[in-house]
Amino acid sequence: MKSKTKIEEQLRKKTNSELVETIILAKKSPEWKEVAGALSGPRKKRKDINLASLSNSNLDSVVVCGKILGDGEVNKKMKVVALGFSKKAKEKLMKAGCEVKTIIEEIRSNKNAKGVTIIK
Repeated sequence: MKSKTKIEEQLRKKTNSELVETIILAKKSPEWKEVAGALSGPRKKRKDINLASLSNSNLDSVVVCGKILGDGEVNKKMKVVALGFSKKAKEKLMKAGCEVKTIIEEIRSNKNAKGVTIIK
């Protein structure tokens, strides 16, 4: 796990204001510090996950430190939290009745990261 100092150093290089705000909020809480470390790193190390991978998992609530892509189908209701969603993926998730949130929304509503599995 990255130290707060390392996260701060990497944060200075970020230009996306929403990403910066998400990292700052995440590093304040020990439960979300792992997410802050993953998001502060290089973009090419972030996970981009297809819907097929999500529906194959047996998780009810998942946080993805990257983007959800629309390849595949969702066959169960679940809570999906990610940095971003492709348009097609968001449509499919909403149609399946899944709860869809961005990471910053989830940090604000669930400060203790209770009941979520982090995929980084």
